[in-house]
Amino acid sequence: MKHYKFALIVIIILFQSCNEQVEKEKVEVTQNPITIYSIGDSTMSDKPNPEENPERGWCQMLPQFLNDDINLENHAVNGRSTRSFIDEKRWDSVYGKLKKGDYVFIQFGHNDQKKNAPKRFTNPFTAYRNNLIKFVEDTRAKDANPVLFTSIVRRNFNEDSTLVDTHGVYPLVVRMVAQEYNVSLVDLQYLTEQLEESYGVEDSKKLHLHYAPSEIPYYPEGKEDNTHLSVLGATEVAKLAVKALQDNLPESTTFFKQ
Repeated sequence: MKHYKFALIVIIILFQSCNEQVEKEKVEVTQNPITIYSIGDSTMSDKPNPEENPERGWCQMLPQFLNDDINLENHAVNGRSTRSFIDEKRWDSVYGKLKKGDYVFIQFGHNDQKKNAPKRFTNPFTAYRNNLIKFVEDTRAKDANPVLFTSIVRRNFNEDSTLVDTHGVYPLVVRMVAQEYNVSLVDLQYLTEQLEESYGVEDSKKLHLHYAPSEIPYYPEGKEDNTHLSVLGATEVAKLAVKALQDNLPESTTFFKQ
């Protein structure tokens, strides 16, 4: 009987301890909500004048999918490469805010390719690779979580209606860094390649910025841009990113609305 009472007391104590720990964790989450920091280029960034401007970055569309207790700070900026993002101290401003449990979404490549822009260009297997590693290691030094993204594709169909790659080996380097450093990867190059092909040569223009002269006030002279995204395109890419995160990053399922 004494042993039974002792066991019962131990069970009650353990139960109370578990409840206290759960409540403590709830308080910590409430007081220190997770923040997702996104760093990258124009395909990811927030665009000005959204009431008039039809262009969007895919991270600009992400908040509609996030739960209210998840913060998103989109630090992606038009025209930036890994080199210029670091040199302009933009990474320092993110690094200074990072706290345990936060996430950093990393997507560069479009501007790292630009050989005629020495302040942006990076050799894929040297500077580009090492800049990605820096983002990963710095993030982990803050007990935060890096996630690597390959670049979205450009709408680049040839005369045979074949979608042709424009990124060279840069996405390969992202995949290699993700594998070597055990970093979660969202392969947006592959996913957006499928997206463009599913829309086809003509309808895929809707994913980007294709407007005839005088069609919309924001582009009175017209526009033909196969890199940057329309509201539809950015929303579709954001959906792909959310689905891939849920599939490959189990804890992220709590980030998103059901």
